[in-house]
Amino acid sequence: MFLGPTALRPYIERMVHVGIGYDVHAFVAGRQLILGGVEIPHSKGLDGHSDADVLMHAICDAVLGAVGEQDIGHFFPNTDPRWKGAPSKVFLEEAARVIAARGGRIVNVDATIIAQAPKVYPHAAKMKQNIAKALQLAVGQVGIKATTNEHLGFIGREEGIAAMAVASVDLP
Repeated sequence: MFLGPTALRPYIERMVHVGIGYDVHAFVAGRQLILGGVEIPHSKGLDGHSDADVLMHAICDAVLGAVGEQDIGHFFPNTDPRWKGAPSKVFLEEAARVIAARGGRIVNVDATIIAQAPKVYPHAAKMKQNIAKALQLAVGQVGIKATTNEHLGFIGREEGIAAMAVASVDLP
């Protein structure tokens, strides 16, 4: 039996959109290291205008990208003094508001932190809780993984940390 376009309409009116995000920050002395909203003991923190939470920034870009929006820098420019030292959960909360304003819902996010040091896996559960809360998701809708760069490149030389993320958003 052939189902024409009219018969399929109830199944295709909503669509899951996918976005990707990437961020990188260099290490700098004299700052706290914040990843996923968690302060992680380390000799250096990440350089940036806000709290430089590379993980939350990548997730924010993924969520915004899923709906075709510009990146985090458009919404929260590093030239705006309001965002100096700001916690990155504010950026995730705004990304969630953008989705809700369009009648959508975030289905899930998944992210990978790339860092030679420090070890971040022991903090992953708390990161997931913080990200889920900011995006109004269940913890099970957030995936956090960590890997090293096998001592290669700037990450392998412990000069910085990168993160990449994907997000899926269900939109009408």
